[in-house]
Amino acid sequence: MTTVVKGIKLRLYPNKAQIDQLWQLFGNDRFVWNHMLAMAKKRYENNPKSRFVGEYDMNYLLKPLKKEYPFLKVSDATSLFVVNHNLALAYQNLFQHRGGYPRFKSRRSAKQAYTGQSICTVEAKRRLKLPKIGSIRTSKTGRLTNGKIKRYTISHESTGRYYISLQVETEVHHLPKTNQQIGLDLGVSDLAIDSNGVKYGTFDAKWLEKQAQRWQAKFSRRRHQATVAMHQWNHHHKLSKMELNDYQNWQRAKMTKARYQAKIANQRKDYLHKLTTALVRKYDVIVIEDLKTKNLMRNHHLAKAIANASWYQFRTMLEYKCDWYGKRLVVVSANNTSRICSSCGHNGGAKPLAIREWTCQKCQTHHDRDINAAVNILKRGLKATG
Repeated sequence: MTTVVKGIKLRLYPNKAQIDQLWQLFGNDRFVWNHMLAMAKKRYENNPKSRFVGEYDMNYLLKPLKKEYPFLKVSDATSLFVVNHNLALAYQNLFQHRGGYPRFKSRRSAKQAYTGQSICTVEAKRRLKLPKIGSIRTSKTGRLTNGKIKRYTISHESTGRYYISLQVETEVHHLPKTNQQIGLDLGVSDLAIDSNGVKYGTFDAKWLEKQAQRWQAKFSRRRHQATVAMHQWNHHHKLSKMELNDYQNWQRAKMTKARYQAKIANQRKDYLHKLTTALVRKYDVIVIEDLKTKNLMRNHHLAKAIANASWYQFRTMLEYKCDWYGKRLVVVSANNTSRICSSCGHNGGAKPLAIREWTCQKCQTHHDRDINAAVNILKRGLKATG
């Protein structure tokens, strides 16, 4: 048995009053972020040698800030502390050359969110009690019954829907041992090929992708039309000025496009969850290759296929599931795994990607390129682990 922190995401169904309250809380966190960021920039402009105001000092400034701006008192106090923590972390990444300069947040951003660390409780099968918000209707809360909620994040996404993401501390039991090992070769036409010759296909959602592309084109066209109409109106009318957001047609296309894209992402994630869970249940040792996905994405002929395969997400899921359930994941170098004969060890040299089968010149063994690579990956992993 292991104590782990799981991430659980639920759909929220707020009423009209709660929607107004949520947007006030989104705005309060955004206001504190922008205020602290502007203060840090002004302080540096006045004196470049001045010491950076850290997280503790920013938390100390919250009390006078609430007196000056009383609307901040309606927020969960812990959410404002989280804002200061994130801003201090952003500056720390800047100083250590791990990121760019923090930017101001806009109320026009597609996604709005705030995070708190106060206590949330489950009231019923489809209800949660949240700080400042009160009782709110949600999707099923059955997965929260045996866990302790450590942190929560409420977000409004580009699809127009509200969600709550919870960090829940719970206990998981190790899966029974099967004394089975497997090597996995990651591919493009197939997501993974194991050393037993089984091929796991990539996620396929051609119809949804076609709809997403169609609505992306509609969104771009309608936004251009709205921009032209706005400039024409503002040119002929001096008293009443129009803004781009006053034109609703392109915003409806924007939401429809976002919902198709979200549906594709959710279905892909569901497919990867089911596949990785099945592998972890079946095998005690799983060996995969260490692929540099960022470098491979530079090949524009394969970039879309690699992105659709989601190798990084596949590996991440295997890592934490093996850790949770008492299994072992071994990552080995991918060098020459498709060149070496798995029977005699002879290196047959580089081969174009179009060649999917080849015969070893030394032992005359006929190989499927992907299965041979998976067997070599398994042998390399078992050798590394002794």
